[in-house]
Amino acid sequence: MLGLPEATELQIDTASMYITPQLKTIDDYVQLGLQNRKDLAALDYRQKAAATGVKATQGEKYPSLALTSGYVAVEVPNLLTVYNAVNIGLGVQYSVSSLWKNSAKVQQAKARQNQVAANEEALTDAIRLQINQAYQNYLVSQKKIDVYATAVTQATENYKIVKNKYDNGLATVTDLLEADVAQLQAKLNYAFAQSDAVVSYDKLLQTAGMLTRQ
Repeated sequence: MLGLPEATELQIDTASMYITPQLKTIDDYVQLGLQNRKDLAALDYRQKAAATGVKATQGEKYPSLALTSGYVAVEVPNLLTVYNAVNIGLGVQYSVSSLWKNSAKVQQAKARQNQVAANEEALTDAIRLQINQAYQNYLVSQKKIDVYATAVTQATENYKIVKNKYDNGLATVTDLLEADVAQLQAKLNYAFAQSDAVVSYDKLLQTAGMLTRQ
């Protein structure tokens, strides 16, 4: 996914879970995606190559000019001796069949150009959609962090209350264990939400063509 060599060693970065990145606007990420995505850049090069192909095909209907040259040194005893003979020729070649064949070739070349243009437009729309989805998913992941943070606060307070009751003989060991498990589950959910947010943000960077630059 990253395009890195297979021998690359990756180190786990746990500190990034606790860093909230400065989020740009969705339009900024769309523009970055259109600038940085390699698949879109590849189609752009194909579009330029197709345009060049159209021009080259159109040029086939014109006569071609050929320049030839040669050097001769011959010595035939008792017959012929030639030293440093240079000949230069200029010729014009034209195929009559190009009058009716070139039109079809040009149409084919333009069809390929239009196909590449259509693919480029479709990919541009797909990039916009992918970035929109990734952006919204990241916003949702941030909301989940807020929700689970509140759940941790409530579970911690509930555990304190149950522990106080247990110390005063008003709650059983089972009640205390259940409160402890609920507190632990709330903390796990909060940690999972934080890690999901990191993944969502990296996915946003990936769709914008910025992941390997970070």
